[in-house]
Amino acid sequence: MAKNISSKKTNFANNRPNCLKVTKKAQKVNLQKVQIVDEFGNTVKVRLSAREIRAAKKAA
Repeated sequence: MAKNISSKKTNFANNRPNCLKVTKKAQKVNLQKVQIVDEFGNTVKVRLSAREIRAAKKAA
């Protein structure tokens, strides 16, 4: 089972159609399951956002 280590939360924004009626919409985080290797050489399944995965690839 993948652990959710991302601290990102759902973002709430306004939905504005042409009639200008304001309703709330939820923008979910793009969480994906990836396997990372810890300092002991074990692979661990974690859930990270797409932005965090991209940043980790650039740092490695």
